[in-house]
Amino acid sequence: MQKLQGGNGNTGVRPVQAIKRLALAGGGTGGHIVPGLHLLRAAQARGEAPEQVLWFTSGRSVENDVLEGLGETLPQVSVEIVRLPMEAAGGGAPPLTGTLMRSPRSVWMARQALRRHRSQVLLGLGGFMGLPSVLAARILGIPVALYEVNAVAGKATRYLGGMAKNIFHAWPSSLPNSGNTRHRMIGPVIGPEFRPAGPDAERARLRTELGFEGAAPLLVILGGSQGAGALNAFILEQMDPLLSAGWQILHQVGPGRMGPVERAGALSNPGYRAVEYVHDMHRVLAASELVLARGGASTLAEIAVVGVPTWVVPYPHHADQHQAHNARMLGDGIRVVPQERLNGELASELGRLALDRVQLGHMRRSLAGFQSLGAEELWKALGSFLAR
Repeated sequence: MQKLQGGNGNTGVRPVQAIKRLALAGGGTGGHIVPGLHLLRAAQARGEAPEQVLWFTSGRSVENDVLEGLGETLPQVSVEIVRLPMEAAGGGAPPLTGTLMRSPRSVWMARQALRRHRSQVLLGLGGFMGLPSVLAARILGIPVALYEVNAVAGKATRYLGGMAKNIFHAWPSSLPNSGNTRHRMIGPVIGPEFRPAGPDAERARLRTELGFEGAAPLLVILGGSQGAGALNAFILEQMDPLLSAGWQILHQVGPGRMGPVERAGALSNPGYRAVEYVHDMHRVLAASELVLARGGASTLAEIAVVGVPTWVVPYPHHADQHQAHNARMLGDGIRVVPQERLNGELASELGRLALDRVQLGHMRRSLAGFQSLGAEELWKALGSFLAR
């Protein structure tokens, strides 16, 4: 397995100045928001949290779910959220033509917000929200940085990289072959609340605190911030054999996806709980014995730091298959399962794994020692922009 130290502590940048007014551009999915939350929490742990944050989003409901509670975790930070009208009426990331058509108004809105906020730095977190924000920042002369979270560089990094002072990468596989010094490998950006899981007794205590039986293993289903229909259907179809095998199940179904769970009567099953979104992810992961998840990079980095064995079912319709690449970065602690294998046979394998402490222990040990200083490295690098 590849273990990332997130840099060697030598950033090669000028002395850091305090960032008081930070702008972030990221939305559409939790994967383009969560790294920003991790960064802010890392800055807070250093005693360097910005006074004001301007956050550009698309206005999807999932963004509200992910950002909920931000004021409680960062009470001293004033956060202004600006929705840019980039998304088509039917939802989903717009095609390139749609992005370009909606950009002029969004650039104007972003420019007005950045000027009013007097942002010192703009960090793009990936996704289609980056285009108008980056263009507006460049017009105003505000330094721009990009963060590439995936193991395969996305469109935002490829198209907007030329306008950024630096592009920071979570995984070495997304670095360009050209040796361009503006691209820097820092490791995944992870908040300080994520740390290696404790021994069996500690995990049992956490399960009890979460309302589960402490002695029984916990299987966590994470279909991403928006849920995953295939994973949801699999769990509802195979719930009885999984519960009979000894698993307890915490199921993140995604925003607005509780209907099928309720209609199936699943909530009446002892040992099963469904939520639209998991807010205390670090506690849930630390309490779990196994995760069944999509292959979002932020989620997998969190899983790796905590050290939870995971079966990853990559979303099969991404052209670049980046979720599969994300999963393969983490070696034997992660098993990649094609979506077409979500059936009774796979449920039987999961059932046997509930009692297989040898296999679970091997997977957990394979993830041991994974750590990343990416959040600290990124925060220091952004601060160095102010000294230039």
